[in-house]
Amino acid sequence: MRRFAALLAVLALAPAASAVGSNPPGVDSRAVEGATRVGSVSSLEESVVAAINVVRRENGLQPLRLNARLAVVARDHSLSMAEHGYFSHSSLDGAPFWARIRPVYPPLPGRTWSTGENMVWQSPELTAAQVVDMWLHSAIHRRNLLASRWREVGVGGVRAVAAPGVFDGLDVTIITADFGVR
Repeated sequence: MRRFAALLAVLALAPAASAVGSNPPGVDSRAVEGATRVGSVSSLEESVVAAINVVRRENGLQPLRLNARLAVVARDHSLSMAEHGYFSHSSLDGAPFWARIRPVYPPLPGRTWSTGENMVWQSPELTAAQVVDMWLHSAIHRRNLLASRWREVGVGGVRAVAAPGVFDGLDVTIITADFGVR
């Protein structure tokens, strides 16, 4: 019998003062923590960005520019969660999400700086349409997704075989989207 699980999470930050096996197509992976195999899914990441922008345009909002630095931070966070078996906006060491983002996406002099984050995981896989649909059907995720203040986004997705911890050994797909303006 196929097990299914999905979980969503969202955060926004107000402006700051001053199992071993073959990989699915498109998955770059590595074995970690025993039998767990984790890999990024760049085609899914690109599709999520496109799906976000379709929804934003449909709602009269400016599309978001892909920011490679935000994408790296988002992918690294999804990878960390998959490897270590947790699902949280906080990093493995307990640091808040914005502290993970700020070093690679710093405030610019004289500009507003703000970041937000949406996350979702599901077993075994997710499509871009499912990701955006789940966010749209959650009031807090929808609000973050459709916030007019955002100008840039980075999406990081991973697939993990036999993910540990909160993922209960399931094969999972984890997506993190980091939004920003500066």
